[in-house]
Amino acid sequence: MVNKTHPRVLLVEGKEDLRVIPELMEANGVNWGTRTNPIVYIKEFDGYDPLVDPDVIQAELQASQLTNLGIIIDADDNPQGRWQSIRNACLQSIPNIPETLPEAGLIHVAPNNVKFGIWIMPDNQIRGMLETFLAYMIPDPSESMWQFAQEVVVEAKNRGAVFTDAHIDKANIYTWLAWQSPPGRQLHQAIMERILNPCHPNAQKFVNWFKTLYNLA
Repeated sequence: MVNKTHPRVLLVEGKEDLRVIPELMEANGVNWGTRTNPIVYIKEFDGYDPLVDPDVIQAELQASQLTNLGIIIDADDNPQGRWQSIRNACLQSIPNIPETLPEAGLIHVAPNNVKFGIWIMPDNQIRGMLETFLAYMIPDPSESMWQFAQEVVVEAKNRGAVFTDAHIDKANIYTWLAWQSPPGRQLHQAIMERILNPCHPNAQKFVNWFKTLYNLA
């Protein structure tokens, strides 16, 4: 599906973001709409590099009828480097973009009056990714099992598990999900079925950023 006229657009790195964010926002009181007419049109780029192209960002900002544009990326192992990278990509279109990413996420008015925002997973400050953020939603009574899942992942790595260190947060949450009922749900299903708690206080900073950016509060 190609977006031509949607006023609210979100650019993300991959399909997990595409599936997770609607479920998270629905659980926090946002009527997402239909597949063909969502409240926010999400466009995924199959990775960071295709998204962080100054020409791509400029083209998205200049799309017909656009009023709100957001970008969500992962910090991975270098949150400050990621911010500088995405900021540099935006400078061509938004010369006055702030030098520092606010802790609560960037919300800024672009020169063409589009409301523009950036969120770097998990919380605009520390290393990590979408899965790091989703771990914030593990229900408090499950905390001891979550700690044990992380210990198991470390032990698996010591015994020769081949996942990379950069993906340890993915290994952690999927290990924990493997022990739930039913076991092994996908991330968006875990939100939809409340295996993860989408209304957890630790998730509300992102929820508030999203609602404010897209005028959904």
